[in-house]
Amino acid sequence: MTDLPMTPEPPENPPMAGIVVIGRFQPLHFGHAILLRAAAEQRAAHAADSTLIIGIGSANRPSTLANPWTAEERESMVTAWLEAEGIENTHICSIPDIEDPPNWVRHAERYHGEAGCIFTTDFDTAELYTAAGWDVVLLPLEQRENYEGWRVRETARMLSTVHDEEAVRSVLGSLVPSSVLDLLINTDSLARLAYMGEGGEPVG
Repeated sequence: MTDLPMTPEPPENPPMAGIVVIGRFQPLHFGHAILLRAAAEQRAAHAADSTLIIGIGSANRPSTLANPWTAEERESMVTAWLEAEGIENTHICSIPDIEDPPNWVRHAERYHGEAGCIFTTDFDTAELYTAAGWDVVLLPLEQRENYEGWRVRETARMLSTVHDEEAVRSVLGSLVPSSVLDLLINTDSLARLAYMGEGGEPVG
């Protein structure tokens, strides 16, 4: 069991089976974009009427450098990216962690709906969903050395005290889609990272 709060609660009526992508989106970076685009293309080719369901994981984690943005902020990132890409017929849901891998799929299904098809780059996730009877598409993790979440966050943290917007865009623009980067800059959502290093001292 976990001591984390079980928020949000599952909806009374989860979405119908669709094509599911789950990520933490801390923040949404190009690795996520590749995965989401692949799922959208698969849907267009084989199941045009189905819903693309995006699950935002770790929705109940406290704010830390590993989890600097709230579930609501991450939903805004996903929404901004989807709109910029022109991807429609989507459903976004936030899913709390339970720290119990064997029971994860049944827990997550209460939020993203029951067995459909899931796209993932994570082998452990693929195994769990396969065992639960899902169709699983396991994609290779492209440019892992660049698109690991912790690397993107650390780069963002080092830029959090830089007040030259052009410089910030030049560096983060190679890691984060412009629609998401616009949101992070316009909402001043990078500044908090300066105080999330060891000891709470600002970087830079």
